Parts: sequence; C-alpha cells; structure tokens
Amino acid sequence: MLIDMKELAPLLREVKTIAVVGAVDKPGRPVDMVGRALIDMGFTVIPVHPKRTDVWGLTTYPALGDIPVAVDLVDVFRAPQFCPDHAREVLAMDPLPKIFWMQSGITSPEAREILADSGITVVEDRCTKVEMQAMGIGR
Repeated sequence: MLIDMKELAPLLREVKTIAVVGAVDKPGRPVDMVGRALIDMGFTVIPVHPKRTDVWGLTTYPALGDIPVAVDLVDVFRAPQFCPDHAREVLAMDPLPKIFWMQSGITSPEAREILADSGITVVEDRCTKVEMQAMGIGR
C-alpha cells in the first residue's frame, strides 16, 4: 500500500508516544538505531519485547496490551508473518493508536486488512526515523 507521506505529515506531527515492537538495544541493528533516534527526536518511546525488561534504559513491556498509557504510533520491527497478530493486539488497545507502522522491508496485506475499518492509518515498508527527519518532525 503506497501512502502519500505529505498527506500523513499532519497526523505524524500529532505523535508524541511511540511503541516499538521488537525493541532490542543491540548496536548495529536497525531497531536500535531507529529507537535511539526517536528518543533523541523527543518522542516518548515505549519498547515492547516478550523477554526483555529494559531496552534503551526504558521499562520494556512484553506486549502492546501491557502498556499502561495511550500510544499514538505502533512501530513494528518484526517479520511480516508476525504483523497480523500485532494488528490484532492493536485493535484491543484503548485508546487505539493513530498509526500502525511496519518498518522498511516489512509489508503485510493481512495486517492491513485486519486494520482496514479501524480508523488506524497503516504504513508499510518505510522507516519512521527517515520519514520523520525528512518532514522535520521532532527536535
């Protein structure tokens, strides 16, 4: 699904809290570089990983449903076969996030279909760090 990033910009400017699914702080991994950049850009980043409890010095939650605060954007760093399950997790969140974002190289027609009538904007195969920086979002 191609999305016009210029049309998405106003929605992205509202984003304050980002849940990073698949968060790990191993140097050199894309998720580590992007997660740290989002923190540096001033976003509240909430790492999500089923086994880790501390990523980037932040409290890390085992699942999206365990996050005790509202999330604006769910940033997924997992293989495409896991995205539908994360899309279902997102539908159980209250309130719903505004954006379900699958990172560069990740697409999932099934996840897109699951979220189709939810009002959640789905972004596939794009990097949050690159897009946010290109739009001048964050500090």
